[in-house]
Amino acid sequence: MSRNSQWNDLYQQKTLTPAQAMERLSDCNNLILSMGVSQPAGLIQALATGWQNDMLPALNVYYMHGSKALQEHLLVPDMRGKFTPRCLFLSNNDRKAVKANAAAPWIEFVPSAFHQVGRMLTENIEPDCFMVTVSPMDKHGYFSLGTNADYGATVIRKARKVIVEVNTHMPRTFGECSVHISEIEGLIEHDEPLAETPDAEGSDIDWAIARQVAEFINDGDTLQMGVGGVPNAVLNLLENHQNLGLHSELFSPAMARLIEKGVLNGRLKQLMQHKHVFTLALGDRRMYDFMDDNPSIVGYPASWVNNPSVIKQNPNMVSVNSAIEVDITGQINAEQILGTPFSGTGGQLDFVRGAYGSRGGRSFIALHSTAKGDSVSRIVPKLTGGAVTDTRMDAHYIVTEYGTACLKGLSLPQRVKALIGLAHPQFRDTLEQQARELGYLY
Repeated sequence: MSRNSQWNDLYQQKTLTPAQAMERLSDCNNLILSMGVSQPAGLIQALATGWQNDMLPALNVYYMHGSKALQEHLLVPDMRGKFTPRCLFLSNNDRKAVKANAAAPWIEFVPSAFHQVGRMLTENIEPDCFMVTVSPMDKHGYFSLGTNADYGATVIRKARKVIVEVNTHMPRTFGECSVHISEIEGLIEHDEPLAETPDAEGSDIDWAIARQVAEFINDGDTLQMGVGGVPNAVLNLLENHQNLGLHSELFSPAMARLIEKGVLNGRLKQLMQHKHVFTLALGDRRMYDFMDDNPSIVGYPASWVNNPSVIKQNPNMVSVNSAIEVDITGQINAEQILGTPFSGTGGQLDFVRGAYGSRGGRSFIALHSTAKGDSVSRIVPKLTGGAVTDTRMDAHYIVTEYGTACLKGLSLPQRVKALIGLAHPQFRDTLEQQARELGYLY
């Protein structure tokens, strides 16, 4: 028997109907779903059917960045009490579900730094089953995790059972993204176009902020960029740079374009030279096609990509992320609005610390100075969200449309003055008065 025939036979033996896949959950307590683009839509629909028919146990379901399928089939009022959703990072789909269930909240938030999620899900929570979308099997019997190494590349090695959903639209990627047919409990086949997240259109304020950040980026720097209008605008301003590197939590369409133009080539990186390192991808069909079978693009688990001790190994590391609000001492909230989770802890602090630990590294937190039509200042006397994503000791550069402040080395009064200077002018007098009342200014 040839090796190819051997793996094809095993593939057929492990192919399940969605209903058969659900039968594998009868002795499970904790189900881990993959995140974002790789959340398995067919298996999610099967879970909904199983709970509707009272054929599944009341599982604890852990995940990050819920998909549209999760929102439409599982995070609905009829499912309340059938299972317990525990979300580590909210997407727009999760926020819609939270709003729809506001009268009787049941989605639980789990705080965790992204580089610790894989360990947490395998050491602090017993992973009875892991479900994920994968690319078709190759001739050697391997599937690929494609767009999502993140915590999946860790959990898939430790879960008691692994059930994969094979989707021909999932790109095959390199790095630590492979799983062998012999390592899984079973599979279903479900073809569906991957969820697409087009580049955010930058507003005038986004571009004003991005131009400031781009001035600090030099040829040969290694980049990490977050999600949103400002990071995309920054990337679009770098087309005339040379020999940039990529070591990023996120892979995006703007990054793919810079690779095609030869701007991002990784020649001067110290770690994974010539490779474009990511742990999750969000983009469009063109980007997914660009990733497919591209040996320069490598996905590794967040436990490695987001580990500050790894990030700092590339000199001149530049990290660009956003925030919901920054208080006048430099504390940063990037996850909650008035105490309600908006996104999650994520990997921001991982890269804030990793970038500053890098020789010559810089981290930037970029935000609009106001929200709600200029009626609310996002430079505040005290954080209103109830969460500190980045401590004031970690904050490096803060940028709004009104300027850039480097907080390293500043005393509390100096920080207060610098950050008030980044606020919208209509709020500066009030912020100064509040700072005096709090004892920050004398």
